[in-house]
Amino acid sequence: MTRRFHLVADDYALSPAVSEGIRQLLASGRLSGTGCMTLFPEWPGEAERLRGSLPKGRAIGLHLTLTYFKGLTGFSLDGRGQMPGLPALIAAVTASRRHDAAIAAELDAQLEAFEAHWCAPPAYLDGHQHVHFLRPVRHWLAARAGHFAARSARPWLRGAPEIGFGETLSIRAKIGFVAALGRGFDRAMIAAGYPVRGPLVGFYPWRQPQAFAAALDGWLKQAPDGAVIMCHPGGVDDLLRRRDALVEARLAERDHLLSRDPLPLAEAFS
Repeated sequence: MTRRFHLVADDYALSPAVSEGIRQLLASGRLSGTGCMTLFPEWPGEAERLRGSLPKGRAIGLHLTLTYFKGLTGFSLDGRGQMPGLPALIAAVTASRRHDAAIAAELDAQLEAFEAHWCAPPAYLDGHQHVHFLRPVRHWLAARAGHFAARSARPWLRGAPEIGFGETLSIRAKIGFVAALGRGFDRAMIAAGYPVRGPLVGFYPWRQPQAFAAALDGWLKQAPDGAVIMCHPGGVDDLLRRRDALVEARLAERDHLLSRDPLPLAEAFS
């Protein structure tokens, strides 16, 4: 039996070079989809360029973002208009519900920006740094299930990871942390009416870009049916360097994916 999985690129619209690299991979059959960050001013133009070059059958999702950048609504924990780091966000939403309304408003704005410029609901939803697993985002997802039902859309959600897909102790520890964030997520979101796909695979030491090729081979051989394999390919430009620490690994991932025969991957997306 053919195993089915999704190889999806995170961070579309993070920078023009990242977006261009992802479009190249989508057009050449190396990816099954990409998650879009809609909080950047480049998003409307990148949506138009993606729409003009996308092959049929590719999944375009919304990559919900609540950390480190400037949001569409000015969401922050300190009133300064900058989103918090992930540890601070986790601490804040664990301690109280004080920021829940502001988080929901920011997520609404990102969804509205997606639908306004993509002209359709997202095919799937996930979170930058896995923020979709956090309690207020789960509540937002459950509350918005009716929005999607009214549009006859049923986006799937990226589910939690399994700790077995880590080659080193440090990577298994990272997977364990994300799995803890995602505890109960799959069950709760299925109950809310969403399809959930997973487990999530794709953790490797990205500060060692040369490790991606071997890691991908392992995921493709061992990932169970229905797995979602995340990756972060793309080109590099000055804007990316200003916005994100994950830089050189994007080039390595893009170049390795382009070097592979696209046919086995394309068949696995069916």
